[in-house]
Amino acid sequence: MRRPTLALSFLLLVATTLPPHVTAQSAPGAQTIHIQTAAKGQPFPHYWEQMFGSGRAILSLREEYRDDLRQVKAVTGFRYVRFHAILDDEVGVYDEDANGHAIYNFSYVDEIYDGLLKNGVRPFVELSFMPRKLSAEYKPQAFWYKPNVAPPKDYDRWGELIYQFAKHLVDRYGIDEVSQWYFEVWNEPNLDFWAGDPRQATYFHLYDSAARALKRVSPRLRVGGPATAQAAWVAPFILHAVKNDVPLDFVSTHVYANDRPEDVFGTHEPISRTQFVCRAVQKVHNEILSSGLPHLPLIWSEYNASYRNEPDVTDTVFMGPWLADTIRQCDGLTDMMSYWTFSDVFEEQGVVKQPFYGGFGLISEGEIPKPSFNAFLMLHHLGDTRLPADADDALATRRKDGSLAVAVWNLSLPEEPGEPKKVDLVFDSLSGNHHAFLWRLDASHGSVLAAYVAMGSPRYPTPSQLEDLRNAAKLPPPQEQEIKGGKLDLTLAPKALLLVEVR
Repeated sequence: MRRPTLALSFLLLVATTLPPHVTAQSAPGAQTIHIQTAAKGQPFPHYWEQMFGSGRAILSLREEYRDDLRQVKAVTGFRYVRFHAILDDEVGVYDEDANGHAIYNFSYVDEIYDGLLKNGVRPFVELSFMPRKLSAEYKPQAFWYKPNVAPPKDYDRWGELIYQFAKHLVDRYGIDEVSQWYFEVWNEPNLDFWAGDPRQATYFHLYDSAARALKRVSPRLRVGGPATAQAAWVAPFILHAVKNDVPLDFVSTHVYANDRPEDVFGTHEPISRTQFVCRAVQKVHNEILSSGLPHLPLIWSEYNASYRNEPDVTDTVFMGPWLADTIRQCDGLTDMMSYWTFSDVFEEQGVVKQPFYGGFGLISEGEIPKPSFNAFLMLHHLGDTRLPADADDALATRRKDGSLAVAVWNLSLPEEPGEPKKVDLVFDSLSGNHHAFLWRLDASHGSVLAAYVAMGSPRYPTPSQLEDLRNAAKLPPPQEQEIKGGKLDLTLAPKALLLVEVR
């Protein structure tokens, strides 16, 4: 994904955006939300927590990366992880002897994938980037680790690399295991991650060679693309696959909530950060339905509220209501959405310089959970049946055991201070005595930022300070509140997310 320079002035942003403690008396007039508890409802698969992105492949060998993975796995149960550069020279997959014959080495590949599988997570294999000795020329991209984005000097050799790579995986792990993985060809070829000229035609050639090589290993292997930024190329990509009988098992693409409408939709219409992602998902969903392969799964293999390092966005409680509202809007439009990323063990702009810099991860440097981590923890408690609710700022669900779980939020843009609000949840057809257990994420609950500022915002926290910050980052236990007459009165701070469990 696109990674501009680090955002500045984080401490001032934090100090000026933390709201005071909010009481019921300070809230404006109440909003009433009716939840139809007796309705049959609709299936609500947890598509938002099946896969996460992460830094490049070699970072998965670091202990902090694996610690962060285990933390996120524990609160979401996620099944797949996607990262760049499994074919990068630092992984050592491809070399040539003095006569130009290919030499393959999968020792680091095995360490990388063994580590994922040991922790209960499967690879979503992004086939990138080009080994230097296989490339037509050396074309380093701007990332700190300088991935080579050049086309291959020989597309048949590229296909053979993919064949040998996949064959090794099947030999090592078995086809029953590897057939449950996904293989995605390249990353964002419509941007500077691909130096083929013309970009689209040469990427299609790259895809064709890789897809056919994978299917030579086994027709059970799943392959897809185009893995584009800005929700691009999907319609022509499917058309190309249909016309040329190229294997295609799923479509993947990306968007970020601060992408430009001109790049994604071809319009100058202003589109809010709160609406952008699911507008793009709807666009691609419709393109698939209108194509010659209308039943293709759609996997959104990167998204976030920002592709920049914006501390007032990805490090703050804004992410709680933003995530909940994105899940609400995108429900039914995509099979999986992969949040970029689960960890700030991440080096695309260089070595991390401080704990909070607007990184993409749910967990910061030093293994400190961010508010976004707590948001995923809370939203994991939603049920798998969605119930009707007459509001755009609530998700009502029923679990398999019949209990109810409702997410309610107070969303405003990062640059807006927001206002507290009062909400009355009315549970239609709920009889008998019930209690609600309220999980709360806001500036005073489940956010480490106030504690970090109070500590003096150390650039290199000591082990003792890190322990204090991890404790401050923890989500408080739920509060119990009685439901009276089928109604629950709530007060939400600005940019708050509440998860209500009814038992």
